[in-house]
Amino acid sequence: MFDVPNADGTVGKAMQVLDQVASFGCPVRFSELLSDSPFPKPTLYRFLQTLTNQGMLAFDPERQTYSMGIRLVRLAHSAWRHSSLVPIARPHIESLAAKVGEAVHLAQFDNGHVLFVDKYKATDMFETLAQAGKIAPGYCTGVGKAILAFMTEAQQNHALDQQSYTAYTPATLSDRAALLAELAWIRENGVAYDREEHEQGIISIASPILTSKGRVVGAVSIATSTNRYKISDLKKQKPHLVKCANLIGTEAELWQVPTWS
Repeated sequence: MFDVPNADGTVGKAMQVLDQVASFGCPVRFSELLSDSPFPKPTLYRFLQTLTNQGMLAFDPERQTYSMGIRLVRLAHSAWRHSSLVPIARPHIESLAAKVGEAVHLAQFDNGHVLFVDKYKATDMFETLAQAGKIAPGYCTGVGKAILAFMTEAQQNHALDQQSYTAYTPATLSDRAALLAELAWIRENGVAYDREEHEQGIISIASPILTSKGRVVGAVSIATSTNRYKISDLKKQKPHLVKCANLIGTEAELWQVPTWS
């Protein structure tokens, strides 16, 4: 059954319905929603009608399907402009990608996962799962580990409790103790590496994006294929990567970039 924790009150339940519609990734029929909903039929229908009337959902009467509404899209764009690192980071990640000739990822943290908010490719010779708008685990990605390592202790403990520790590849750190040791090393060395931990054949070097007070607001990474380079090659790009992250962090001081609990 589709469920979202802490769906408090009417607003929380309505948000749960929105999340469920969005989770399908395509227009969805009422019967499909009902089969996986925690709400009884009349309650689900009432929420769908209200959300549609408010423009948060759109209903296609011919296909009898629900999809995300235009009002929600406008709100999302507004949130993106005000809270995402993308507007200030884009020039810097473009410059970094051009300098190193590889893909550069920009990520922020969201409910135990990393959300890739931007990506700039300098080559089409390989592809990664990371795309803008996609999420990935925090514990087995370069950007995720870079962010986790520089969280406060309370934030880190909360985030580690949300990890699944699924072994995606033989290299995945699939238990908390191993991850904690890795995070301590990352904090000491300032960068994180993804050694094919999430995708076989894909490696990366990642740097946290920190404000002057040491608050981590995201991470930036250089990703490449093992057919092209080794981890030792990525280590040579550390100065360029850290410079890029520092520039973004400095500019982030002027923005209300959100943190996480």
